[in-house]
Amino acid sequence: MTAREMTGIGVSPGAAAAPVARLAPPPAMPDDTGPEPDPDTALADAKAALETVAADLEDRAERAEGPAAEVLFALSMMPRDPALAGRVAKGLSDGRSTPHAIAEGFAFFRSALEAAGGYLAERAADLDDLRDRAIAALLGLPMPGLPDPDHRFVLVARDLAPADTAALDPAKVAAIVTEQGGPTSHTAILAKSMGLPAVVACPAAAALADGTEVLVDGRTGLVVPDPDSGRVRRVLDAESKRTAALAASRGPGRTADGHAVQLLVNLGSPADLAGAAAVDSEGVGLFRTEFLFLDRETAPTVDEQAESYGQVFAAFSGRKVVVRTLDAGADKPLAFVDHGEEPNPALGVRGIRLARTDAGASLLNDQLTAIAAAAAQHSAEVWVMAPMVATPGEAAAFADHCRAHGLPTAGTMIEVPAAALRASRVLDGCDFASLGTNDLGQYTLAADRMNGALADLLDPWQPALLDLVSLAAEAGREAEKPVGVCGEAASDPLLACVLVGIGVTSLSMAPSAVAAVRAELATKTLADCAAMAAEALNANDAAEARRLVAAFQ
Repeated sequence: MTAREMTGIGVSPGAAAAPVARLAPPPAMPDDTGPEPDPDTALADAKAALETVAADLEDRAERAEGPAAEVLFALSMMPRDPALAGRVAKGLSDGRSTPHAIAEGFAFFRSALEAAGGYLAERAADLDDLRDRAIAALLGLPMPGLPDPDHRFVLVARDLAPADTAALDPAKVAAIVTEQGGPTSHTAILAKSMGLPAVVACPAAAALADGTEVLVDGRTGLVVPDPDSGRVRRVLDAESKRTAALAASRGPGRTADGHAVQLLVNLGSPADLAGAAAVDSEGVGLFRTEFLFLDRETAPTVDEQAESYGQVFAAFSGRKVVVRTLDAGADKPLAFVDHGEEPNPALGVRGIRLARTDAGASLLNDQLTAIAAAAAQHSAEVWVMAPMVATPGEAAAFADHCRAHGLPTAGTMIEVPAAALRASRVLDGCDFASLGTNDLGQYTLAADRMNGALADLLDPWQPALLDLVSLAAEAGREAEKPVGVCGEAASDPLLACVLVGIGVTSLSMAPSAVAAVRAELATKTLADCAAMAAEALNANDAAEARRLVAAFQ
């Protein structure tokens, strides 16, 4: 690798070459810190600026679809939070100018979200973008964010806010490179859903100036400034062949020698349903049900849930649907449950642990009742699994609970290292396991998966994480029970081959990733996959694992 080459984490496959265009900077804060001569008028101006931002995001959400629409709708609610207006009013009454009162209002909630950790900590970065937009609207300045040159470009930024990523036009943006971020960031998830090549956690990209021609490889994480034409041609030709192979990719997952690997999709909300069902997959490997419970004041009724689950079962008629029961609590609190105070939400009462409380047990009972009622009305093959299982006893108790509700196939998520280490005993009491590599990775490496500064530790290629996957897969082989992966790791075509070589029986991923994974598997025999797995497991770190496996080809 030459000194000019840069490396990050490739989070969305594909390759592109184009000039750099950098993200526009946020508005400069005025020197005047206040006070305002008329605080009432100033508060009205601040509220109008916040509403401008909310309305703009809502409008974009209505024109978007899938994950982008979801993200934008969620963001549009934040500027309209009365508590935020209250903090701005307090800042004005304390003698701040309107821009500084807005900034302090957002800072108050940012600190609270950062302290909560996990899912809520990820929202903290979103608030910075909303703050900048509100101040720009207040001051009558251009909105910070996306450049608009008259040519295709590689978007380079320190990091990308969800609002910017969701608004990208793939006809103009050739690829994305960010200095920060991680494999589970909004940038990674949305870029993958849009089919844009993306590299994150590439700090050297700070040196890239506007107009610099760069070659970006979203598979390997390589960014090459001023590449020679021959290299660009070779990489883009290889990408064209890969794209053609994807277009021809059809049918069940198979290695080149016919070893079956079930390819499934992840599903997170009704907005994703039509697109996910249209993908040539064997069903749903992870149906997240939190959308029914979060952002509401009362629990959904059994009938509400049954109707919603039934829509998914109908769309995947005749195919497998693995329903994950409610993964809430701690960092995803429910308004209608008293969660109490927790010093470390990431290690708190979430997932199946919520059923230790009376309220949580009632929620689980209602959810299983609703799943069973919906399953009885449709031909989908319904499996159910619990999140955050840590012990064999928890797995067995959950499986018994499912069977008592008439749900015959019950399993467990393996996202706690204890469950992976004791996977043989965990599987004794249930029918299958699914590895959630996002959470399993953060608990294995003791690194918050929303912390971009720890992106190298959060990389799903980490050999320690793969060791735990191997333990679980071996336990599945011995018990003759399926063990799949439903984390972001499954959507990386090369890593998917490694996982199959380790012994994983199914892969569940973003719908947009299915064709690429299927095409990659079709080029490798099971022996090839096993050899790739051996290389990755013998590596010292994630970067070396990627290099060794890439060289295998």
